[in-house]
Amino acid sequence: MLLHLHSGLRYLVLLAGLAVIAYALRGVATGKPHDATMKKLAITFRSLMDVTLFSGIVMVMTGFDFRSDLGVHVVLMVLATVVSHIVPAVMRARKQEQRSLMPYAVATAVALALVFLGTLAVRTAAQA
Repeated sequence: MLLHLHSGLRYLVLLAGLAVIAYALRGVATGKPHDATMKKLAITFRSLMDVTLFSGIVMVMTGFDFRSDLGVHVVLMVLATVVSHIVPAVMRARKQEQRSLMPYAVATAVALALVFLGTLAVRTAAQA
């Protein structure tokens, strides 16, 4: 069951990430300032990344058929989760008028790329 939870969460991560990117790019295109919706979308994305990482850690700690060749997957997912935390933390430290939307789009795209590469690492390891 934990494996299905961990694997299925990637689709929610993808949807939340695409929502962050779309909202941020739309806001940049229309000149819209940073607002509460952007903050909520970023929190949702970051939280889903955290839950996915936590479920993966639980799987490793409980001895779930973890192969050593999945180390690349683990490293990429930890990096993706860290990236998902950076922009919201930086924006929280800034004054409202200094906050912008483009960093959300860029960081979320990087995090999703790392998730994609991490997922490919699992499939490559399974085929080997």
